[in-house]
Amino acid sequence: MLKEFKEFALKGNVVDLAIGVIIGAAFGKIVESLVGDIIMPLIGAIGSVDFSNYFLGLNKAVTSPVLVDAKKQGAVLAYGNFLTIAVNFLIIAFVLFLVVKGINTLRRKEAAKPAEPVAPPQDIALLSEIRDLLKQRQA
Repeated sequence: MLKEFKEFALKGNVVDLAIGVIIGAAFGKIVESLVGDIIMPLIGAIGSVDFSNYFLGLNKAVTSPVLVDAKKQGAVLAYGNFLTIAVNFLIIAFVLFLVVKGINTLRRKEAAKPAEPVAPPQDIALLSEIRDLLKQRQA
């Protein structure tokens, strides 16, 4: 059983998947920083909008204009946080689209390169010479 598990765990697909997950997590942090530290502040500066404090109090005890304090006062519907996460998702999806599009473009360029002719093996080249000599004799 241990031998079977070792064979399974060390297959190329499992290792490739593990590497993909690790790289994906690292890339996720990069995109999260891009969205949270660069793009969202720019959106907020342009429209002077802070999505995080958009909420609706679900009872009369909620009077604070700040979400953190409002949550302490009672139940709130924090739709601003949802908007922020939705915008983050759209930006991440767009960035991933650009990455995949770039990779596909590079692959197409690689596939469009003419393949260098491969020299035939020595035995096939010798047989081709013999064939050509026999055709010359018959002519």
